[in-house]
Amino acid sequence: MEQAHSLLLNEEACNQLKEHQRAEFVFEWLRFLKKILPATDRANVKQNQKHLLEQLTTVLTSSPGPPTRLLLAQCLALVYRVGDSLTSSLTVDRCNDIIRSKDDSPSFLPTRLAAVACLGVLYEQLGRLLINSFKETMANLLKAMKSAESQGRCEIMLCIERILKGLGVSAVSCHRDIYKAARPCLTDRSMGVRCAATKCLLELQREAVFLWSTELENVATHCFRAFEGSNYDVRVAVSKLLGTLLASALEPRQAIAPRPGSKRNSLEEVMELLSSGFLRGGAGFLRASGDMLKGTSSVSRDVRVGITQTCVVFVSILGGAWLENHFSCLLSLLMVWVSHARVTQYPADAVSCRCCVSFILRATVGTLLGEKAQIAAAKEICQLISKQKRVTRVSPAEVAASQHVLVCALLELGSLLQDLSSTAAPLLQDTSIGMLDTVISVLLHPSASARLAAAWCLRCVAVGMPAQVAVLLDRCAERLNALKSCPEAVAGYSAAIAALLGAVQLCPLGVSHSKGKMVMTLAEDLLRSATQNSRISIQRTRGCWLLLSALSTLGPTVMEHHLPRLLLLWKCAFPLSVRDVENELRRGDSFTWQVTLEGRAGALLPSLIKSYGNQIRNAATVFRLRVYEILTMLQPKRYEGNFGMVLKQLLNDLTGPEITTCAELNLLPSLCYRQDLALLGPALQDVDQHYIEEQVRSQPNHQGNSGTLEYDPFTIFEKAQDVPTPLPPGSALAAAAVQLFGVIFPHLGIQQKAQILEQFCEFVRQLKGARQQTVQIHVAAAFCCTLKCLASSRRELGSEEVQRPALSLLLGALEGPNPLLRCMAAEGLARLVQVLNDPNFTVSITLMSFDKLKTARDAITRTGHALALGAVYRYLGGISSPQYLSTCVGVLFTLSQDSTSPEVQMWSLHALSMVVDLAGPLYHSHLEASFNLVLRLLLSTPHTHVEVQQSLGRCFNALITSMGPDLQGEGAGVCAVRTSCLVGCAVMQDSQDCLVQAQAISCLQQLHMFAPGFVNLASLVPSLCINLCSSYLSLRRAVVACLRQLAQREAVEVSEHAVNLCSAFKPSKGKQLGEVGLEGALFSLLDRESDPCLCRDIQETLVHMMSSAAESNLAHWLKLCKDVLSASAAAAVETQQEEDGDRYDDSSAFHAKSESSGPFSNLRWSTRVFSMECVCRIIAQCENGNSAHFNMALAQEQHLHESADFLVLHLADLIRMAFMAATDHSDQLRLAGLQTLLVIIRKFSSVPEPEFPGHVILEQYQANVGAALRPAFHVDAPPNVTAKACQVCSAWIASGVISDLRDLRRVHQLLASSLAKVQVGREVSSQLYNESTFTMETLAVLKAWAEVYITAVQGSRQRESPGSLLQQQNDEAGTTGPAGAGLLKLVQTDLATLSRLWLAALQDHALLTLPSQYSSQLPSTGGSFYTAETVEQARPHYYSAWATILHATALWLNSTGFIMVDEGPANLSRPVTPTSMGQSTSLSSVKSPEDVNTDRLHLILGISVEFLCSPHSGDQMENIDSCLQALQALLEVPWPRSKVGNDQVFYNQKQIKRFLFQIHAVLLIFNFITSVLQALICIFIVCAAQEHVKEKRHSAEADDGAAEKETVPEFGEGRDTGGLVPGKSLVFGALELCLCTLVRKLPQLSPKLAGSPTGRGGQTCSLSNTDCRLVTSALVILSELPSICSPEGSVSVLPTVLYLLLGVLREAVKGSVGAESGQLVPGILQALRTVLTSPMSRAEKSRGAWTELLRCALHTLLESWHTDKMEPGVDEVTMLTSLTIFLLYASADVTTVEPLQTRCIQTFRASLESKDPVVLSRSYQLLVSLFQGPAPVARPFILALGGCLVSQLQEVEKSRPQGPAELQAVQDAIRALEALVFAADETHCPQLVAVLLPILISLLLDENALASAPAASRSLHEFALGDLMRIGPQHSAVFRALMASAPHMKARLEAAVKGNQENMNTKAQTTRVISKNMPSIQLKFNFL
Repeated sequence: MEQAHSLLLNEEACNQLKEHQRAEFVFEWLRFLKKILPATDRANVKQNQKHLLEQLTTVLTSSPGPPTRLLLAQCLALVYRVGDSLTSSLTVDRCNDIIRSKDDSPSFLPTRLAAVACLGVLYEQLGRLLINSFKETMANLLKAMKSAESQGRCEIMLCIERILKGLGVSAVSCHRDIYKAARPCLTDRSMGVRCAATKCLLELQREAVFLWSTELENVATHCFRAFEGSNYDVRVAVSKLLGTLLASALEPRQAIAPRPGSKRNSLEEVMELLSSGFLRGGAGFLRASGDMLKGTSSVSRDVRVGITQTCVVFVSILGGAWLENHFSCLLSLLMVWVSHARVTQYPADAVSCRCCVSFILRATVGTLLGEKAQIAAAKEICQLISKQKRVTRVSPAEVAASQHVLVCALLELGSLLQDLSSTAAPLLQDTSIGMLDTVISVLLHPSASARLAAAWCLRCVAVGMPAQVAVLLDRCAERLNALKSCPEAVAGYSAAIAALLGAVQLCPLGVSHSKGKMVMTLAEDLLRSATQNSRISIQRTRGCWLLLSALSTLGPTVMEHHLPRLLLLWKCAFPLSVRDVENELRRGDSFTWQVTLEGRAGALLPSLIKSYGNQIRNAATVFRLRVYEILTMLQPKRYEGNFGMVLKQLLNDLTGPEITTCAELNLLPSLCYRQDLALLGPALQDVDQHYIEEQVRSQPNHQGNSGTLEYDPFTIFEKAQDVPTPLPPGSALAAAAVQLFGVIFPHLGIQQKAQILEQFCEFVRQLKGARQQTVQIHVAAAFCCTLKCLASSRRELGSEEVQRPALSLLLGALEGPNPLLRCMAAEGLARLVQVLNDPNFTVSITLMSFDKLKTARDAITRTGHALALGAVYRYLGGISSPQYLSTCVGVLFTLSQDSTSPEVQMWSLHALSMVVDLAGPLYHSHLEASFNLVLRLLLSTPHTHVEVQQSLGRCFNALITSMGPDLQGEGAGVCAVRTSCLVGCAVMQDSQDCLVQAQAISCLQQLHMFAPGFVNLASLVPSLCINLCSSYLSLRRAVVACLRQLAQREAVEVSEHAVNLCSAFKPSKGKQLGEVGLEGALFSLLDRESDPCLCRDIQETLVHMMSSAAESNLAHWLKLCKDVLSASAAAAVETQQEEDGDRYDDSSAFHAKSESSGPFSNLRWSTRVFSMECVCRIIAQCENGNSAHFNMALAQEQHLHESADFLVLHLADLIRMAFMAATDHSDQLRLAGLQTLLVIIRKFSSVPEPEFPGHVILEQYQANVGAALRPAFHVDAPPNVTAKACQVCSAWIASGVISDLRDLRRVHQLLASSLAKVQVGREVSSQLYNESTFTMETLAVLKAWAEVYITAVQGSRQRESPGSLLQQQNDEAGTTGPAGAGLLKLVQTDLATLSRLWLAALQDHALLTLPSQYSSQLPSTGGSFYTAETVEQARPHYYSAWATILHATALWLNSTGFIMVDEGPANLSRPVTPTSMGQSTSLSSVKSPEDVNTDRLHLILGISVEFLCSPHSGDQMENIDSCLQALQALLEVPWPRSKVGNDQVFYNQKQIKRFLFQIHAVLLIFNFITSVLQALICIFIVCAAQEHVKEKRHSAEADDGAAEKETVPEFGEGRDTGGLVPGKSLVFGALELCLCTLVRKLPQLSPKLAGSPTGRGGQTCSLSNTDCRLVTSALVILSELPSICSPEGSVSVLPTVLYLLLGVLREAVKGSVGAESGQLVPGILQALRTVLTSPMSRAEKSRGAWTELLRCALHTLLESWHTDKMEPGVDEVTMLTSLTIFLLYASADVTTVEPLQTRCIQTFRASLESKDPVVLSRSYQLLVSLFQGPAPVARPFILALGGCLVSQLQEVEKSRPQGPAELQAVQDAIRALEALVFAADETHCPQLVAVLLPILISLLLDENALASAPAASRSLHEFALGDLMRIGPQHSAVFRALMASAPHMKARLEAAVKGNQENMNTKAQTTRVISKNMPSIQLKFNFL
């Protein structure tokens, strides 16, 4: 195909191709030519124009196909536009000659059609250049029109449309002639011609004024006739034409010359024109009169549906503003339609017309109007309802007419209120309208349909405004009790209550359980009183069961309380025995039986109808329907004994003579394969007008498919947003009978099965006409339902005796005239093959179909068997052989090329697509032939055969899917297939049918998935944007689905390629969206769409685009979200003013106002909610990006230098958007706004304000946040909004942003008001919602207070901690800060109440977490904040709040030290659970403070242990953290620690062990800060045990009863044996925890892990600061463990402790822990010292063992010194320090033995020889400690190292220090020598002083050298002089003797003293001069 990409056609290459390849080659060349010509140089085109025109003319005369001829025409026009246009008239003449040709052969038809197409495009593109030949061309076309076939007529109409488009007003001379020619085409038998004529007239009306003026009525009449027998496409096209004409007539686009007596059309006249068609249709007088005489409607439903769509188009063109101004008039005119006598004469007509008018109202009011205008429209509807109420007391005819008006008005009012949701609240509060009173008054209307519509309207009110549910229930119940004697009232109010109960399913906040009790009582009362008054018996009985049925929708938690009473009512409704049934049959009249049947749910009594006739027929039908529904749900074995009776009735209902209706559209589609339904045209769910289109498909002369609420009032409480449309009882009964037959038939015997199927076949053979079709549909559907059940249950059908009639039944349906029946029969035949699973039977079926297809010539048989082939392959394709596949494909190939029958082509191509889809890799051998076939058919199929094109599209999609990723290949075959795919997609994109265009987009989407590099986004994306607002739902779905896929990978490219969106996109409301791009178009589309699938795809597309481009184009996306949010006609809620009248009023600081200047207008609240969700997503996305998004200083710097954009720069817009949303009328939007505000607070609370150091950026928005929060705390605010606001409040206070106490108090007051609301309690509060909402709100309030209290306490502790940065800053600034005493003081005012509420909530949570086996122990009345009925709903609320409340409670107990104070009674709503936490006021149950504290401790520890014992997931990290912090706060207090230590909490050590085990388990799962908390808790537990052991030992030692010390009992673990039992030992559990912690952080400690990859084989394991804290805590625990053991137990645990301690020490010394080892070493050394000084090391029973073990440890330490010293990076200082600790704190028995002592001395001697001054310095420091230590330890070191020390100091004079480190080492050496001197006894001290003094004097410098000496030498000089001045007087005798014996030393010393004195005098004089000149006032320069 690359050879086709040239300016001129490569004729040589083209001629070498086959015929079908040649057509593809030419098409590809024309595609390329169309693309390249506009970009080609004009001179080049002129140079090749002649040859190019010759080639194009050759293509013209070579019978091109429909797609090719359109491309050909466009290329011809482009050649003349780009090149020379002088010869264009010759081409026009040539085309005219072709059209005039007398050749009528079929082979010449494509050429003639191509000529017509070329004429149209030429005139369209060249326009007035061809004006001279216009009249001749038009005359030629109109003449050809008279003898043309359907394709010709269609093409000529399209040609004329293009001519009119190109010439404009210049074609006025032929307007009349065109109109006359197009008018009969509106009623052409070909639907394609009708559509083409409509397009032609639509273009004509732009300039032909007479069409919408003088000829308007005639055009309307022809349009009405065009609707008759039309399809969906025709109705859409004609309605667009007629709607446009009517809109032009009402609002002319151009001035019309006035004529005598003419006037402008009014709305009444226009609607009268539509009314005439709606009420009388397009038929003539005679036909209409005949239909009336026959008793049938004279207006077909397709006419009414078409007029309905016309009315929608008419209003849509005029726009929302016009509708808002004229709605009252339009509403009254529409109501005339449904109340007209012609409509109300037949019930089915009335229902259909109601649907049409409802659709008009929904499609206009619900789409075109904004929320404010919709509220005004609702008021108009209310007024209309008020007017209609007055006719309820007049004649029955007027009542009958008014009921339909009321139904339409009420349903639309309900839809409006449901869509408006809480934004409609002002409408309910408007007393001048009295909306609720108006609607409720209709419940007394004589008509059942009006009453049910009013009930449904009330339900919509409840769904939109959940607060009204309880109010309306109470009101209706009250009226029902008051008007029990009125039948209308009983029926109306019971329906209203049922509808309201059904609304509860859609209300997340629910309704109070007391309402269920009220409804149950009402129902019982109605049933008891049903027999008291025969006039209202039926209504009361029906009302009772309606209420009970609706009550069941409240769920099992409600029904379980009423189940006994309900079972009793059911039992009383039925006879108790068979004898009672027989007695009933003998007595009673029709009325009695009607009442009885209304109250019963099951029995089969056909004899009643014979006895009492039609009076009870409807009741008996409904009765059987209920029985069938119940039996279908039951297991068939339960009523197996009654199969005979049930089957008899089923056969009667399926084939009986009384059957008059057949709702095939409700029976058959569910039994067909879903994809097969595409053969019947666009599915109802795939069109926007599905609500009325289903009217066309139903039977016109009876009830058929038309559903309405009065057919089954019990559907009024179903869970659905739209009004239910139940089928008429007869149709519903047939559907239920089919389902029940399918359930029962598999359980019958073989003979019975065969007999029934034979009977079915016999019925079909004997009957004729319409009745035969009805029965055939019923029996075939019943058997197909049976096959479906057999396949799902894997049961067998039976032997050949059953198979034969089954096959006969299915074949009869397969060859029937009904296409839907054929689809079902094909599916049934395939399921029969699946159920039998017999290869022979399968082969026989396929062979039979092959034979039928070869021999049969009728289209019906061929279509049915072709579909059957595909269906059979669907179930057995994977098993079948390739031979069967080849045969099947060959047959379908042949059928698909039968151009004489488009229907056969369509069905065979559809079957082929199924085979391709299911064959998988087996089909690859047929791919090339299939692509060629489909492409050839695409290029040759006429546009009039759109159904064939649609099947080709499905087949093409399946072929692409079958190729899959292979499309990316580079082979010649793959490239050819890929080119064929692109060509096929281009052909389908150029189709006039929107479904084919949708399939083209789907194919391109598949291509992009498998071979993205070969799909040109530059051409695809603009075409998608153009179709984004198509009037066809299926096309919009395909466009958005494709955009969603593209946005996942190429979102930026998609946005860039959508540059032409502005011209293509024409929103129905708002301004042009050029400034907002594709994203704005999608937002606008999202606002208009109601299809859930499409809305979801739009949202996902926007999310993908946002995730790819939001951070890089932040300003655009935030502005877009802001514009969407601002696009509301209603202003935001005005917040209330502060009551205290403070001068700083935040409520007036930031009012949100409507911004009408934005690109959007009147968007729905749901769209604005999504925009707020997008804002939150943007913030979350920025969090993972550049850190400058949350750093103002960095953002400003980078923005200045790099022109980058950052989120923090848009903080004002974020706050404004959150405020606007949080103060809106819509509750959903308020929740979204509060959530956004919460996210903003969490992300920006710590961002500093660079212009004001010490402040954060959010401080300037305090007023805005307060104003946004205040409406949520209003008394009428919903609980979920208040709960969310509490969360925001606590986050705002805890964030630390609020710096001023007054601002803090203002937000605190909001929380205080919510706390007061909680204290009032649920009994006092209004029961508007379910009791669980009180739980939700209460716990949200308590959690918020808990978070605030935690913040206050933590802030207070930080301030009280000495030297804290916060303390210093606040001291300097003179402030207290938000987290300080101010906040804590505010909270403490309510702390008494809060603590009790917290404890009550914790006890509730503890009860709710009990295992199910303890459920009987739960309080019967519920807990403090939940009721027994709402246990399950309450659990999630407790689960989300308990951890924070637990932490706060523990902090409160920590602050009180468990000392009870008289806090006064808390104002609780009810006693705090049965135990009331020790606060019960009953004298008999008063507990002591000790017991109360114990209960509280048990509660907190119990909750904590239970939580830690349960399995966790990652999202519970916050709860684990809170739980551990609570335990830490608790164990900081001595009293609970003592309880833990003496086993009073855990009852025994085993419980403590289990608790430690759970902490151990948490540690294994999580690796966060909680590990540190766990370690701290373990420390507290160990300390508690330690304190307990010490106390027992002290008590035992002080006990006078102890005779001797040896007889004192051993306390601590291990006792006499020293054994530590796993599972029972606290010490063992602590060891496990410590071991896990240490090994997890330092795997090298484990011998098993030391060399493994997990242990990292000695590699550096970098520990963070937190990790070091954790390891240190574990070491602290280890060091304390021996102290809580007995002497024997300490010996058992000591080896492990020492191993771990020395192991960690070794890793720290080796540097294996990383850079943070400096934080770890002090903890290690302190733990080592704790172990060495343990009392157990001195106890008599353990001293020896400890000595041996410590010697081993010292040996290990020394060995590691010699082993690790050679390694680089070893920390010698730490090793020496640990050795020193051993020497100083271990007993002398440990360190003085040989060879340990010698090795220790050698270690220190080696360190003194180190070249590292730091090591030397530390060695000298440690020697100071050793020289000053105990004499047994110090003496050997003095003797061994004293001489070395002296010699090293004597060498200093020769090599003086050059740096600070060396200086420090010398100074430390001098101190060590001084310590040695002072450690000697008095006899040896003078001798040692005599050694020290010369060394010090040698370090002095003379006067000359001092001035030029380095800083280190001068410092050493001063240090030595200072020591001499200090030591000399202390040892004066030695000093004098030395001076006398050494004059040079004396002179040196005197010079140094003299120089020092002069230096001091100089400094003193300088100080006096400076102080004399200094000012008296000192200025402060450091303001930090």
